[in-house]
Amino acid sequence: MRAAQRAHPPPDRLDPADRKLAAGVLARDPRALAKAITLVESARRDHQARAEAILETLLPHAGRSFRIGISGAPGAGKSTFIETFGLFLTRRGHRVAVLAVDPTSALSGGSILGDKTRMESLARDPNAFIRPSPSGGTLGGVAHKTREAMLVCEAAGHDIVIVETVGVGQSETAVAGMTDCFILVALPNAGDDLQAIKRGILELVDLVAVNKADLDPKAAELARTQIANALSMLPQRAGWAPPAVAVSALKAEGIETLWREAERFRATMTASGAAAAKRKHQALDWLAALIEHELRARFYQHPAVKHELAAMRAAVAAGTVTPAAAAAKLLNAARGLLAPG
Repeated sequence: MRAAQRAHPPPDRLDPADRKLAAGVLARDPRALAKAITLVESARRDHQARAEAILETLLPHAGRSFRIGISGAPGAGKSTFIETFGLFLTRRGHRVAVLAVDPTSALSGGSILGDKTRMESLARDPNAFIRPSPSGGTLGGVAHKTREAMLVCEAAGHDIVIVETVGVGQSETAVAGMTDCFILVALPNAGDDLQAIKRGILELVDLVAVNKADLDPKAAELARTQIANALSMLPQRAGWAPPAVAVSALKAEGIETLWREAERFRATMTASGAAAAKRKHQALDWLAALIEHELRARFYQHPAVKHELAAMRAAVAAGTVTPAAAAAKLLNAARGLLAPG
């Protein structure tokens, strides 16, 4: 009991404002939910400390949603698909949260964050919550605090949490590593589309939605068959053979079939114990990612590193010092890295 109390400090250990914020999240107040996620995403040290206390308070109320990752190439119609899928789920009594990650520009550092304008109908649904977040340059196109945001949404009563990624680089690996079910949205370009899907991505997917089937039903069915055949040749996970379903997000066709497959996948993974094992593995990966992020942040904020970094970069660029030697010097300068900052 004492260990549990240490792991989950009671709400009265929060300051009054944060206690009220946590209570608002648990009361399903969308404004409180948005404010809590903003606090979680903040890079300020004082905000991070407050966010950690709030997350510890909310943690016992989180973790029970069906987490769905959705990715796909640009132009595959992910936003339309998510909106149609989300509306289908809310009509069935589910509460849906969408965490849509926008890429941060490497040049300006800005992000468009236009997902609410791309999902207007879903954004107006009282049983839905859409949160666009900048990736912040995080590898894989997933925001650094996406996992924490999922917990806050779950504590606010959202039983379906959808994570949409930018669909480039390592985003598929990142989203598959933090969700229960990974859906790839593909286009009905038959063989050309199959060639564009890398084996590494196919090994991650649990379901494939061949979108825009209304444009050319024959091409969509051909693409669905080819993708399904390709998936059938891959090793199964816990007895699951990922299916491919032809859908039209624009006309809301095939969505119910896709959801039935998603429910069947969830039941299969739960019965085999694979779902629980995956959540435990994800928690350990999350721990490792947080440690690496904190070490990186402390390294670049270390006074000695700040003092030497510009000179070392210039020397490496000029070819007078090797990258290995420069790295060794900077790491040596940060020997007190783990000391409290």
